[in-house]
Amino acid sequence: MSDQYSTVVVGSDGSKSSMLAVERAAQIASAFSARLVIGCAYYETEAEADAVPRRDSVLIVGADVAQANLDRSAEYARTVGTCEVSTALRQGTPVQALMAIVKDVGADLLVVGNRGINSLTGRLLGSVPADVARQSDCDVMIVHTVN
Repeated sequence: MSDQYSTVVVGSDGSKSSMLAVERAAQIASAFSARLVIGCAYYETEAEADAVPRRDSVLIVGADVAQANLDRSAEYARTVGTCEVSTALRQGTPVQALMAIVKDVGADLLVVGNRGINSLTGRLLGSVPADVARQSDCDVMIVHTVN
């Protein structure tokens, strides 16, 4: 196990809290001269999104909407000073998408915001931060983005 991060993945759904996670991930990637991959999950149709239990993440419908979100997130990350930024879209739930992206890019660190982790819904249905922390094969950093 290396003591340095070479690839950092961060999830962004375009919300204010996820942009705080993007900022922190960009700072870490910059400090380690690592590649930053910003990931976003999306659903193809409203019906597909409606079939998923509402948890703590924004449900994004359509790859175009998700890509626009990723473009904004990447632009913001570059202002923080990180050198190499790329984006990755995956269809499915946020947890499925982030786990696939982490695996595909060989990430050393996954950064997510804490939204939902302390909510009643998060305790009953699970939350993205808690679920990725349990499933991830790499380090996970949960950024305090909301109270």
